[in-house]
Amino acid sequence: MEISMEYISDAQAKQMILEVGRRMYQGGFVAANDGNISCKVGDNEIWATPTGVSKGFMTEDMLVKLDLDGNVLEGTHKPSSEIKMHLRVFKENPKVQGVVHAHPLTATAFACAGISLEEPVLMEGVLSLGCVPLVHFALPGTEEVPEAVAPYCWEYNAVLLANHGALTWGDNLMQAYYRMETTEYYAKILMMNNFILGKKTLLSQGQIDDIIKIRAGWGITTGGRPIGPEGAQNLEDICISQRK
Repeated sequence: MEISMEYISDAQAKQMILEVGRRMYQGGFVAANDGNISCKVGDNEIWATPTGVSKGFMTEDMLVKLDLDGNVLEGTHKPSSEIKMHLRVFKENPKVQGVVHAHPLTATAFACAGISLEEPVLMEGVLSLGCVPLVHFALPGTEEVPEAVAPYCWEYNAVLLANHGALTWGDNLMQAYYRMETTEYYAKILMMNNFILGKKTLLSQGQIDDIIKIRAGWGITTGGRPIGPEGAQNLEDICISQRK
């Protein structure tokens, strides 16, 4: 499928990567040299963060330009070994122009506990983010990671990486970053509901359907569809009947 795209300039991409890096660092989404950021500037060109550098203290000369096969086109620094999962997202979904990987505390705790973020408790979560499935564990820097992420690149906007962190993408880099913020906020709400308050009210299936319609009106067709309490009960009944 051919998709005609408009891209931001190299200069704009580099400035945006630095800004997102500062926000990630200041927001506590990364520690030390963790995380990586990439921004597409052509059908076969991206700018990306280098390895071994704090995302809060990057300069433009540290950034690396690559093609979608991972060949360095510009820059003197080495790209992160985790750039492979970024490249795979860009290849799987040509509409994506920005990818962000970070280790936000609460979302990463869910990833380490093997729990996805799919309960419909937060209206904004359903509206701007959707479900955040859990991707099985794969060693960072290996081809196992992009292979694990690939099936989710069209239907969803974010995934949790088991025992690792979170990965988000979007039609532009800022959208990808905001989805990282929403992923962490969503995880905090679920943490409070499930493990501190011990109480929650799920959105009904009808409410979810209405929110999905609003989301579609915004032109967002990705994010998956959370299951409301009625659907969850039906699914549980089906599972019970199948076990009998």
